[in-house]
Amino acid sequence: MKECIFLVAQKEVSNTYKQNSVTTASPGELTLMLYNGCLKFLTKAKKAIEDKNIEERNNNIQRAQAIIYELMSTLNMDIEISKEMLPLYDYMTRRLTDANVKNDIAIIEEVEGLVTEFRDTWKEVIKITRQQQFSGTSEVEV
Repeated sequence: MKECIFLVAQKEVSNTYKQNSVTTASPGELTLMLYNGCLKFLTKAKKAIEDKNIEERNNNIQRAQAIIYELMSTLNMDIEISKEMLPLYDYMTRRLTDANVKNDIAIIEEVEGLVTEFRDTWKEVIKITRQQQFSGTSEVEV
């Protein structure tokens, strides 16, 4: 009984921490969380394919696609890079549909590679932005 109460309390603390992380995160950090969430669901989708669990595969691919759609909706189309990102995000969602239909881990890994590159680039942007905020400069050199 005590173990059960402890586990429930531990889960509540974890949920509170996650909620606070989201509500206090900057827009850049939220984008990073979206990329990480997408990667988590892609990993789960690959595992579901290995386990021959069609329902889990479908669920996790759809969740990864939902995150990519959210990333698409946050693009500022007045900025040139957003115009370049939109077709890439669209490509990833179409490839995930293919992966879901074909039950294909290789396609998921292709998308996973793209998401990882975007995530890692975004991490670097956040790092550079923070460094500039502390040093007082305002231009990002890429």
